[in-house]
Amino acid sequence: MPTRQVASHELVRAARSFLFVPGDRPDRFEKAVAARADLVIIDLEDAVAPAHRADARDATARWLAGGGRACVRVNGATSRDHQGDIDAVIDLPGLVAVMLAKTDDPARVASVAQQAHVPVIPLIESAAGLARTAAIAATAGVGRLAFGHLDFALDIGAAPTRMAMLHARSTLVVASRAVGHPGPIDGVTTALDDPKALAEDLRHAKELGMTGKLLVHPGQVQGTHLAFLPTDDEVRWAKEVLHATSTTGEAVRIDGQMIDAPVMARAAAILRYVEPSERRPLT
Repeated sequence: MPTRQVASHELVRAARSFLFVPGDRPDRFEKAVAARADLVIIDLEDAVAPAHRADARDATARWLAGGGRACVRVNGATSRDHQGDIDAVIDLPGLVAVMLAKTDDPARVASVAQQAHVPVIPLIESAAGLARTAAIAATAGVGRLAFGHLDFALDIGAAPTRMAMLHARSTLVVASRAVGHPGPIDGVTTALDDPKALAEDLRHAKELGMTGKLLVHPGQVQGTHLAFLPTDDEVRWAKEVLHATSTTGEAVRIDGQMIDAPVMARAAAILRYVEPSERRPLT
């Protein structure tokens, strides 16, 4: 895998906060970056009216070609804008990942990955998508799964409550774990000025095994980063692991547990967020 793809995959896997910005508002692109989210998502789908999507593509392409870095959410496979979105951003130096809206087909995910040469983040937003989550997660090129709970609730005719969405969230968590992906990215909190609502949503997501969150406002970034900080027990464990393996770099035994390369990588990821100075965007 080329160095750029490896770096993009590592970024997508490690990110906690994914901040949306409308593709037809280039004046907000740098403001989104300044919010210090781990990854900015330029949205060419729901946040942009169909009549403005061509302009949004042009603005996004200019920014990604001129030094900006972001993931781009493209319209789903059944949309007339789908291929145009992809064609507008592939091979641009600032493209970090592609988020595929309305994902329900592993073959389409594979096609996007082959065209874009960056990680694909399938956004599961329907019953059809959820039914194929395991196959989608196992598709080559997928960096991580994400859950669009508002559209999913609409699709199945349910309220977007925690109880109603529990099965879907857990399905994404299990599918991610089964193929070695990080915990999935949870959906948005629409209450923009309610830190308590955000904190409660984050607590629930983390409890289920989700490890990232889609955001719609810069003010949600800091709370998200704090919510996903490791516990004291996790920090102690990670330090012990890395200390024990620092001299040999090889597998060792600690408290009856085999510590090999994947476990060492997890320990390093935990310690990445320990110090306040490390609470910065991964990009």
